[in-house]
Amino acid sequence: MDDTANRGRAAWPPLNEAQRRAVMHGDGPLLVVAGAGTGKTTTLACRVASLMDRGVPPARILLLTFTRRAAETMLRRAAALARAPAAGGRPWGGTFHAAANRLLRIHAHAVGLDPDFTVIDASDAADLMHAVRQELGLASRDRRFPRKSTCLAIYSRCVNADEDLGPVLERVFPWCAAWGEALKRLFRAYVERKQRHRVLDYDDLLLYWRQALEDPGLARAMGGRFDHVLVDEVQDTNRVQADILAGLRRERPNLTAVGDDAQSIYGFRAADPRGMLEFPKRFPGTTVVTIEENYRSTQPILDAANRLIAGAAEGYAKTLRSGRDGPRPRLVACRDEAAQTEAVVRAVLDRHERGLPLRDMAVLFRTAYHSDALEVELGRRGIPYRKYGGLRFLEAAHVKDLVALLRIAENPRDEMAWLRVLQLIEGVGPATAAGLAARVTTPGAAPRVLREAGAPAAARAALAALADLLEALGGAALPPAAQVARIARFYGPLLETRYPRAEARRADLESLEQIAAGYRSRRAFLHDLVLDPPQSTGDWAGPPVRDDDWLVLSTIHSAKGCEWESVVLIHAADGCLPSDMATGSAAEIEEERRLAYVALTRARRELAVFWPMRYYHPRGPHTDRHSTAQRCRFFTAEVAEAFEAQTEGVSDDDPASPEAGGAPLDLPARIRARWD
Repeated sequence: MDDTANRGRAAWPPLNEAQRRAVMHGDGPLLVVAGAGTGKTTTLACRVASLMDRGVPPARILLLTFTRRAAETMLRRAAALARAPAAGGRPWGGTFHAAANRLLRIHAHAVGLDPDFTVIDASDAADLMHAVRQELGLASRDRRFPRKSTCLAIYSRCVNADEDLGPVLERVFPWCAAWGEALKRLFRAYVERKQRHRVLDYDDLLLYWRQALEDPGLARAMGGRFDHVLVDEVQDTNRVQADILAGLRRERPNLTAVGDDAQSIYGFRAADPRGMLEFPKRFPGTTVVTIEENYRSTQPILDAANRLIAGAAEGYAKTLRSGRDGPRPRLVACRDEAAQTEAVVRAVLDRHERGLPLRDMAVLFRTAYHSDALEVELGRRGIPYRKYGGLRFLEAAHVKDLVALLRIAENPRDEMAWLRVLQLIEGVGPATAAGLAARVTTPGAAPRVLREAGAPAAARAALAALADLLEALGGAALPPAAQVARIARFYGPLLETRYPRAEARRADLESLEQIAAGYRSRRAFLHDLVLDPPQSTGDWAGPPVRDDDWLVLSTIHSAKGCEWESVVLIHAADGCLPSDMATGSAAEIEEERRLAYVALTRARRELAVFWPMRYYHPRGPHTDRHSTAQRCRFFTAEVAEAFEAQTEGVSDDDPASPEAGGAPLDLPARIRARWD
């Protein structure tokens, strides 16, 4: 191992040769192809520290990641690794959307925006799309118009993939192709409505940022703020984000991109791995460094993962290697889903009895409902678990209610927030709410309009109280936590009457108040809630017991970036993995292969892959209605050689058994022979 980069820095972790070359790279574009578990975070943190040690002012470094927590972790480690405390602020760090939000506010007037714009999440964007859809009369036609969520998905795909509506409908949403012209009208009206009410959705943040960078003056102003830009998980960027990176580095080509094309699994969000594959072409003079030494998994697990991803049609060549040995992974054929469930639970309990905590184990699956039968059995056995990939904190209705009140205080013209809040009040229906919202969002209007409006008698006292609340919050003199507490007092009676389990929901609001205590301004608090929302503690599938231990259940998408000592992948059967909804093109199938690769590389020491050979319809072995399943196509004979083959609930004479073979018996001939 070469320690050149570490001399004089006892705090630096040891770096292998490839990591050292990436960390000590000078100026110019750098692409780091970092395989799963190869110390990507360490490499990025050390590179930021190295830049600061070379005299680059921290405030002139931009680190773009896909979660705020990832940026905070890397920057905290970089600050600890830097040779001496750096002057000149701290590096910019966060998600693409957070950086866009910050830069657009700084340059708001130059790009034609009000600096007080608010950002709406996907749920509110869908509601706004629905409101516009209703106003245009598109929901009242004889033929059913696409749902609001589908409309938003189409719009988002066009924006993020930078494609025209026609090709997107033809390739991704063919069942909506007949509505092309109507959808175009809807999207134009949707954009106009957002601009009129000073709100941006997630897609707007990137779209406005890219458009701004197309102007040479703004590109110099924005890109000139940074001497170095570093981006993590570059394989998950979409075309708009790739254009943003090019715009930022138009005059200063100091760009470091780190990623693994074999882990590009977000095509449904318009992520395009070709951005990484074509990086050297877009940024001439790129230095490519490949990191292959894996610090997470044992070599037998990596052997299986290497063989699986070797079947990919294209990508950067890499072979992960490890200095750790361990047991061979298992490839388990199960008679049916019930046998799979029984085998998984038995394996979990066996590992737990051998001293492995439940939280060091994970069961992964392609789609959330694939864990249904397992969850029932875990509940019956009293085994606590948490499931990831479900409802986010801000999607809970009571949390959205409170946040809507904060949004109104920040931007009184936020129409969707008004519509949500007004309909909380007894006696105010959709029509009344729409009329009140139209009045109160008029430029120059104030909350007192609520007292003057001709509202139903049953709602007048509550509307007056709402006006009092918003007037108290309008000046934002109270710290954010105090504002949340003030809103919670107003909202308490509404919570009691509108939702079940009010006590548990009230605890979520108390958690929100605690989160708000860490912020100096309401604006910063709202931005982080919308752009990087916390996960809900109220959505845990079962209460942890016995030393606060629990088994992790997760979709593969939600497991990316995580690792466990023992990993089980279930439903590795064609139709489940790859999903039968994601085999329409070669590109979709390749992404499903990468999903399988991500699942395998989450395991540190133990890995098991299960596939049921029968699926009963309806569920349960008490009828003969079933379909047979083939093993996931990515586990070819060559890949399977890296596994130890096992069976569960399969008898030797089972016709579906992988052990059964040979020609079928000719019983009619035997019966005839008796009379020969």
